[in-house]
Formats: sequence, structure tokens, C-alpha cells
Amino acid sequence: MIVEGPSPTRLQRFLAYRLLLVLGLVTLAADQVTKGWIVARLPYPTYGKPGAIRIIEDFFYLVHVRNTGAAWSLFTGQSTVLALLAAGTLVAIGVWRHTLGLRARVVQVSFGLLTGGIAGNLVDRLRYQQVIDFLDFHFGNYAYPTFNVADSAICVGVFLYIGWSLRQPATDDKVPKSD
Repeated sequence: MIVEGPSPTRLQRFLAYRLLLVLGLVTLAADQVTKGWIVARLPYPTYGKPGAIRIIEDFFYLVHVRNTGAAWSLFTGQSTVLALLAAGTLVAIGVWRHTLGLRARVVQVSFGLLTGGIAGNLVDRLRYQQVIDFLDFHFGNYAYPTFNVADSAICVGVFLYIGWSLRQPATDDKVPKSD
């Protein structure tokens, strides 16, 4: 005989994802505060000497550039399409939260970073029709593409989720059947 307890309330279901929600909001806030500081401190565009803020000579600078595309300027000029894709992704995460395993703590951390980063860049696309980037690293003659806090959070979130996914045991429906 199986005895079921009372169904969880809407608040209990909402609070089951509190780590994801808090980390997402903290990531979004950190992204927007840092971008706000850059907008207030450096005129657009500021790249290289003399305007960039040198943190470590010939290695790390704060600059003020903008990107209408995605990572590494892919899809340049497609800010509206990328904004729609970002909004759709946030909705999809909510809809498929059970399939994604969002009840697991590490998954909530990864998706908190991911959703906060997506939301941060989405705010920029809606506000400026482009994304503000300001973290500029140089490795000898190579300049790594300039990025921001949201981009960092997205990358860390994706890598955490991939790592978690690879450590999950295979289930019968995922393993191909052999005859």
C-alpha cells in the first residue's frame, strides 16, 4: 500500500528552485552593475591605449566595446534574433526543468549561472540593441575576444552542467539495445 502525502504548495514548488533563482539574480545583478560602471567610467568605444584601464600591463585591461552578435562576434548584426533566442531559452529552461534535472544542487548552480548570464546579455540587447563587453585579455600578440560577467557565467554554467551530465549513470532508455 502506497501512502502519498499532501501535494506540495505552489510556494514549496517555487522554493525547490531557490538556489537557481538566487544565483541567477545575483549573476544578473553583478553583470548589470559591472556594465553600468563601465558605461559610466569609459566612453564608448574605448579599446587600447590611452583610454583603456590597465589592470596588468600587456595582459588585462578594462575597455568599453559592444557586440551585436554572439560569442566571438558570431551572428554580428543579429541582436534581435539573439534576444528572441535568449528569451526562448529562458522559457525552455522553465518548461523542461524536470527533464534537465534542476532539483539537483549542482544543476541549480549551473543553471543559476546560465540563466543569470543569459538574462544579463538579454537586458543589454533590449536596452542598447547590443551587448556591453569590457574584460580584455592579451596573451602575447593574441587578444582574446573581449567579454563580460554574463559571458563568464554562461561558460561556467555550461561546463558545470556538461560535467554533471557526464557523471550520471546511463539509464535503460538511453542505452542502445543490442540484439
